[in-house]
Amino acid sequence: MIAPADPDRAAALARAVGVSPLAAQLMLNRGITTPGDAIPYLRPRLAELRPPAGEGVVAERTMAGFTDALFRLERAVRERQTIGVFGDYDVDGVTSAALLVRFLRDAGATVVVRVARRDAGYGLSPAEIGEYAAAQCAVVVACDCGTSDHDALAEARRRGIDVIVVDHHQVPTSDNGRLPDALALINPHRADCRFPYKGLASVGVAFYLAAALRTRLRAAGWPALPDPRALLDLVALGTVADMAPLTRENRILVAAGVAQMKAGPLRPGLAALSSLCKLPDGPRRAADLGQRLGPRLNAPGRLGAATLALELLLAGDAAQAAALADACEAENRRRREIQEAVSVEADVEAAAQARAGAEFLVVAGAGWHPGVVGIVAQRLAERHGRPTAVLAIEGDLARGSLRSAGGLHLADALHKASDLLVRFGGHAAAAGLTVETAQIPALRSRLTAIARARLGEAGRVPPLRLDALVRLDAIGEPLVSELERLEPFGVGNPEPLLGVRDVVLQRARVVGDNHLQVTLSDGLHARDGIGFSLADGAPERGAAVRASFLPELDTWQGTTRVRLRLRGIHPATEAASASTSPATARAPEPIPSTLFA
Repeated sequence: MIAPADPDRAAALARAVGVSPLAAQLMLNRGITTPGDAIPYLRPRLAELRPPAGEGVVAERTMAGFTDALFRLERAVRERQTIGVFGDYDVDGVTSAALLVRFLRDAGATVVVRVARRDAGYGLSPAEIGEYAAAQCAVVVACDCGTSDHDALAEARRRGIDVIVVDHHQVPTSDNGRLPDALALINPHRADCRFPYKGLASVGVAFYLAAALRTRLRAAGWPALPDPRALLDLVALGTVADMAPLTRENRILVAAGVAQMKAGPLRPGLAALSSLCKLPDGPRRAADLGQRLGPRLNAPGRLGAATLALELLLAGDAAQAAALADACEAENRRRREIQEAVSVEADVEAAAQARAGAEFLVVAGAGWHPGVVGIVAQRLAERHGRPTAVLAIEGDLARGSLRSAGGLHLADALHKASDLLVRFGGHAAAAGLTVETAQIPALRSRLTAIARARLGEAGRVPPLRLDALVRLDAIGEPLVSELERLEPFGVGNPEPLLGVRDVVLQRARVVGDNHLQVTLSDGLHARDGIGFSLADGAPERGAAVRASFLPELDTWQGTTRVRLRLRGIHPATEAASASTSPATARAPEPIPSTLFA
């Protein structure tokens, strides 16, 4: 399927903002339709972030709970009170905790930090509150959790500890509108939160809090004023890894964080991890964060405690960072082995449900490790084009993770099934739940009905949607450079997907773990490509084919060239009808260096 082209609008937008018609069409495909939208999209600037509270911010744009949290932290810093920071075990929770710890310590505060353990369950527990009380913490900041942790918050109240919740998960309607009994809940999804952007990850909320705290401390004449902009690498990492939408504020924050990492130097932990990921120059794009660094930082928390990941992000020197990165890599290898065993079993059940036409795949198994079910759910959702839940059964209860497809909002879906659940939380693209094992069939039926009502037949195995067809002779470094102006790519701003037709598969061979290395030719021009996990069912060499891909620069042994990263390759079919004629590429004009200006 090819996105309908609008050459006239694309040409007008291209002239207005100084890009090629192809780049303009790609922006139109993403809802960027006017110069007023396109200019900040192409040049995301920190100055465009909308403030969450403070002088000049109208009540209709205030982030609920923000001012109470800000004043309490300012008092804690100025009065030298011990501050506790707690992070959930995923990358968003760990980066949020690392950001606040780094900022508060650099501001002169005494900070006690803890992160979640998988065997203790999700979120902040009463036992953790007891640990903070023993450390004489006057205030605790809970990161990426806390919205539903009523027992822990009641324990904190009993012990006289003020709790600030920094979260972005949906506030469960099963709580009958009851907000947590915390000093402050900063969560854009609060019904009374008027901040206009709801897509922030917890680490983004933590960044806002640190930036506002610096302003308060400066006004009070505080001597230690760390620059929160130095923490934007953590914001980018947590936002991308948590699959938060890369739109509006998140786009600005992630773009700034990636630019900071490109400029260097990297913090020791990220430098060590990048080296293990074979990124000698560090992350260059958002995909490096989500696909290379994120899984390695997630691995310790998936299998046990996230302490290793936190210590890595807080490491002060290269030697300490290298040892911690090696430990995270070892956990990641163990995670892959466990994940593969679960994937083999889960995929059999998922494939059977998909063949039967299920709109929502719900697979469950005893003995599956709950720490890997999220990754397995993501893979199955991508493979079958359906929202997917993978549940690890442990006796009478099952814990699971869900990943979306087809645009289904998972948090909303779980609200509609809340009567079947013990516990749940999450956002549009990813969620988690606990359910009684006996209720799994009922849950499967409920989620299937919700997906059918929301997505209908169109929600089943959606075809790849091409942004445009291009010619092989138009694919070069200028095109790659222009596509990079549309970064960062991720949820809400997907990578461009280009296509070619009527080309010949001149060369094809299997490399590595079922990867397909190809050369495509139109008779006059040729381009090399790589299709990861695409070797099965590939067309024969010499066949006429059509292919979908993203062009990118590949460096090997000091030589850089353009390579096609394939998403699909199939035998050629008839040309698209005139009603869906795609935009075609021409060589784009030179692009000024304005990215992240």
